[in-house]
Amino acid sequence: MAIDLESLNPKQLADLINRAEQRRHSLQREKASKVREKLANLAKAEGFTIEELFGGGRGNRKTKRVVKPKYRNPANASETWSGRGKRPRWFAAALAAGKKEKDLLIG
Repeated sequence: MAIDLESLNPKQLADLINRAEQRRHSLQREKASKVREKLANLAKAEGFTIEELFGGGRGNRKTKRVVKPKYRNPANASETWSGRGKRPRWFAAALAAGKKEKDLLIG
């Protein structure tokens, strides 16, 4: 099936390229699916699961730990700061008012 590229206008050529890219992607997905199935069958034959061999996929991500607050706003006890990142406004205002960092520490 030879296509005469010289006779195609720009729109037809773009359409041909788009369809060819879609076909290439679908062939890659099919091949990956077959390889995945082969690996799963081989792992099962040896008494393993894919998750045991390669990890649980998305479930193995580390979770972000919450850092305990280190400082508390004396004017509003619900406002705290861990000491990491940019200083909150209440912290900077307290320092400007003459308080010291150790005065704002949580017991």
